[in-house]
Amino acid sequence: MQKILGQVRRCVEDYHMIDAGDVVAVGVSGGKDSLVTLTALARLRAFYPIPFTVRAITLETGAPGMSFDAVADLCRQLEVPYTRIQVPVYDIVFNERKEKNPCSLCAKLRRGSLNTALTDLGIRKIALGHHYDDAIETLLMNLLFEGRIGCFQPVTYLDRTGITQIRPLLYCREEDIRRVARRLELPVVENPCPANGHSRRQEVKELIAGLEGRYPDIKQKLFGSLQRYPLYGWNLHEEER
Repeated sequence: MQKILGQVRRCVEDYHMIDAGDVVAVGVSGGKDSLVTLTALARLRAFYPIPFTVRAITLETGAPGMSFDAVADLCRQLEVPYTRIQVPVYDIVFNERKEKNPCSLCAKLRRGSLNTALTDLGIRKIALGHHYDDAIETLLMNLLFEGRIGCFQPVTYLDRTGITQIRPLLYCREEDIRRVARRLELPVVENPCPANGHSRRQEVKELIAGLEGRYPDIKQKLFGSLQRYPLYGWNLHEEER
């Protein structure tokens, strides 16, 4: 966890993610990434020189078999206020619309519901659990499937809602996150989504894993290209104030 905390702090500082007095909500899906984000920020607030507070928010989408009671217990242990909001995303996507490619609609509905919830709570900053491997996969997905060079930004300001998204795990590798979640026995909620593990992201993840056998430093080079390429929001020199 000390390694994760060090990487989170460096990422937060490199991209000026947190200002004094911020209330930072963590979008907790129940997966390992969001739970590690929550735990890291809850621990970081104890010694970070800029004072900020942490809250947790979960959209309960109605997926069968998902319980967030153990997540609520974790939030109490971390002394983080926890908000759970019921939204019928699963029913709309799989029962009403019967989407053959459900990921896009699901993401759109969850994103809209989350922004509405944050606005209702008066929160203007949210931490998402995207990590090092996610950034690399997104870069390749955009290149292979859309023919463009692009990726989500470390810090994204949504001008229509006034909400800022931050991604403090961007320096953390997925294997380290998985290891920390297991060692801390974080209450990971298994995702029962029928599309889980059968997406284009999974295809790209497997492609990268295959390439690593021949090019062990491929991830490092791809991530470095994000920070060197003139991609808005990524260049560290441009972010300096």
